[in-house]
Amino acid sequence: MPRSAHTRDIARAAVRAELAQTAFELFRRDGFDRVTVSELAAAAGVSRSTFLRYFGSKEEAALHVFDAHGGLTADALRARPAGEDDWTALRRALDTVIELYRADPAGALAITRLVQATPALCARNLEKQQCWRPELTRALADRTGAPPSATLALSVRVAAAMDCLNIALAHWSDSDGQRDLEELLDEAFAALTTGSRAPRK
Repeated sequence: MPRSAHTRDIARAAVRAELAQTAFELFRRDGFDRVTVSELAAAAGVSRSTFLRYFGSKEEAALHVFDAHGGLTADALRARPAGEDDWTALRRALDTVIELYRADPAGALAITRLVQATPALCARNLEKQQCWRPELTRALADRTGAPPSATLALSVRVAAAMDCLNIALAHWSDSDGQRDLEELLDEAFAALTTGSRAPRK
């Protein structure tokens, strides 16, 4: 990539991050449904059309923080040992997501709660995760050289892994961030292991 194009990409990413942060602060203060795109643009000091060039909707601005999760998880998945079973590889690959939450627990908890409390964001977030599934399925196949006939089984494992992540996040949010997210994800994955039982109280 030419240096000028690389520089533009970096600059664009920085502007998107700044706009997203401004949007999140407004959503957190006033509520997602009460904030308009025009208000977001005004708060960021840009025109409405400029804001929409970076984000096509309020939902995209709110969920910007999750954009990299799919690619990071796929890269981590491809890097797992070929001899590792698929379920373990998926669990370990999701450590990349856990680390992002650990880097800013308060901010991560706030955005998680915003998404959970806003039907439009919850629905859009699930759509984004749906788009990650083909990439994660390919990554799962690439690491072992699985044949095309294995695609259905791999897709099911990826879907189950994403559900485990979402359920772990819900329990983490419900605990006000007090429970360990990694342990919750481990527990969720273990619940789908053959012969596993629900933990005793």
